[in-house]
Amino acid sequence: MHYDPAMSSPSSTVINLRTPPAQRELIDRAARLQGKSRTDFMLEASREKAQQVLLDQALFTVTAKQYKAFVALMDAPLTDNAGLKRLLARRAPWEK
Repeated sequence: MHYDPAMSSPSSTVINLRTPPAQRELIDRAARLQGKSRTDFMLEASREKAQQVLLDQALFTVTAKQYKAFVALMDAPLTDNAGLKRLLARRAPWEK
């Protein structure tokens, strides 16, 4: 996932956290290694995890016949698809 500088605009909401000192030290150490403030490091990590969780919520259930047809399509040679090329050339919504 890409970091979106637009997401780091001036804040309008406060998030307060309490953490054991050892966790804070761990976070601070990692943030320093990346040259980031604690806030920027935590917001980026939280945003990436939130996106991952939301994207992982897709569950598809299929019959054996449907699965076999899906596998056959996946194993078939690629054909030229202009619409797919246009779609893959666009940025994902979470990267805008």
